[in-house]
Amino acid sequence: MKGNSSALRKGRYSESGRIYLVTFVTFNRQRLFSDLKSGRVVVSSLNFFGNRADTLAYVVMPDHVHWLIQLKEGTLDMLIHSVKTYSALQVNKRLSRQGRVWQKGFHDHAVRREEDLVEIARYIVMNPVRAGLVKSVREYALWDAVWV
Repeated sequence: MKGNSSALRKGRYSESGRIYLVTFVTFNRQRLFSDLKSGRVVVSSLNFFGNRADTLAYVVMPDHVHWLIQLKEGTLDMLIHSVKTYSALQVNKRLSRQGRVWQKGFHDHAVRREEDLVEIARYIVMNPVRAGLVKSVREYALWDAVWV
């Protein structure tokens, strides 16, 4: 489905104060964040835009990011575009490389009021365990949640 990301986004809108679970993936699923320092660059990028969104939980996996946020201002599209652009520049500099870091687009889920945020956060931070990268989330450095 190349080129359909804008068609998929038609009719969607961003709402300040709304909580979103966002996932974005590296270009061609490259495992760029297997390197801890590169992963930390992405974490810094997520935090850099704190004026636009409050981070509730995140995990940076080797080839993708899950980010639970409460949008404060602007649109989700603008926020994710800014994070991906900024982090790509920083990651490429860190790895002394050029080229795309992120696939186009992202997946988002607007969290409904009745959904359990702590349960969603647990799902996010347990990704490295489910992926077999570590036996315990305590062994993985690239995650955080406001409830911990």
